[in-house]
Amino acid sequence: MNRREFLMAAAATGLAGCATRGEKACCGGAAACGGKGRILFGVCRALKDAKILKAHGYDFIETSAAAAFIPTKSDEEWKRQRDVILGCGLPLRSCNGFIPGTFRLTGPNADFAPALDYAERLLRRADEVGTKTIVFGSGGARNVPGDICGPRDQQPKPEKGVEQYTEFCKLLCKRIEDLKTVQVVIEPLRPNESNIINFVWQGMQIVREVNHPRLDELADIFHMICGRESASSIIDAGSHLKHCHIACKETRQFPGTRPDDAEIFKPYFDALKKIGYTGGVSCECGWPKGADFEPALDKALALMKSLA
Repeated sequence: MNRREFLMAAAATGLAGCATRGEKACCGGAAACGGKGRILFGVCRALKDAKILKAHGYDFIETSAAAAFIPTKSDEEWKRQRDVILGCGLPLRSCNGFIPGTFRLTGPNADFAPALDYAERLLRRADEVGTKTIVFGSGGARNVPGDICGPRDQQPKPEKGVEQYTEFCKLLCKRIEDLKTVQVVIEPLRPNESNIINFVWQGMQIVREVNHPRLDELADIFHMICGRESASSIIDAGSHLKHCHIACKETRQFPGTRPDDAEIFKPYFDALKKIGYTGGVSCECGWPKGADFEPALDKALALMKSLA
């Protein structure tokens, strides 16, 4: 399962029936939520699964930002949705799927204005319910357009694309510098999903250039493994690392699918421990269906806790 397939499947499950409780409303941070300075564990799922995740010992849920914060909907619709989020059993600590591919952030047709309006509205709503991190992967929006096999002047220009992406981040941070809780975290994606920002160290170059408290970094352990990126990048990111994703090597299934998952993940968890990381680790992965789903939740959590 690739990232596109995963996100489409998650979106298809919808919001019906449940939601999550914002961390600002339910607690005062990791310690008050029971974290007590430890790593927090969550799952990328539809909001209706929050109660199941809580029953199995997870600390939070992560879901689609667009589905949770409905930035294209009216304020009246948002008020109803906000009440649903605040009334659920788990904190909605993080969200993915930030900027849809319908917006262009790079290339000759880049247009920041509508994307900035969309992003600001979404982030202000996220801040209302105490969501901590919004994951800025958004490969469709940030990928530099062009035909790699075409004439030189029509091929992708990744350096220019990174400049444009960085400028967008600077403008966005200026718009949201008054917010209290939410941060945007840059997500590096493997090369077959994005032609810019493939490694944690590349994301950190942008974080340091923008130099704003509303922008920090994510480490996706699956993407790091695919790109053979050393766990030392986590150590280099240090306090700028605010969120993590994880999935099984190659298959992108839940942690514990492969017999060697513990061995593969260990260097990355060791790096997290070395920097004193107490943020979230979300399982962004495939899960078995039916009766096998809940045992898989237990297996994944047990493995991650054994490494943390």
